[in-house]
Amino acid sequence: MTSLAARAVPPVVQLSVLLWLGAIGAGVAEALVHLLLPHPPTVGQLAARFGIYAMLGVLVLALRTGRNSVRWAVAVLLGGIGTISLLVEPVSWLLAGGSPGLFLVTADAPVLVAAGLRIAHLVAVFSAVALMFRPAANAWFGAR
Repeated sequence: MTSLAARAVPPVVQLSVLLWLGAIGAGVAEALVHLLLPHPPTVGQLAARFGIYAMLGVLVLALRTGRNSVRWAVAVLLGGIGTISLLVEPVSWLLAGGSPGLFLVTADAPVLVAAGLRIAHLVAVFSAVALMFRPAANAWFGAR
């Protein structure tokens, strides 16, 4: 019989889950801010995005089961593919000669808020991935 303490989700994993949910929340908020831009997303685009966020939220909450396969799915889907999807647009813009300084002085409030949410999203993702692979998390996921 496993003791209750052995089954408890370690604080490092709990914090990772909170950060993942924060990242998803930042993505939702950014999508809503985009409604204020000159070319807002369509209802279909928003529905697809929110459907994806809902599925990812369920996957993130499944981290609390301790299944290592869930941890790797979150790491690959959100930490890998999701991060790439967040970076493609700004990196392409920079490679095309975009100027961060000019951007900061010419962008309007919704664009700056969206950029800030994107940065918060990325910080949460990088932090959540790091926490999922801390020694306490490795031991807990490995024991499942």
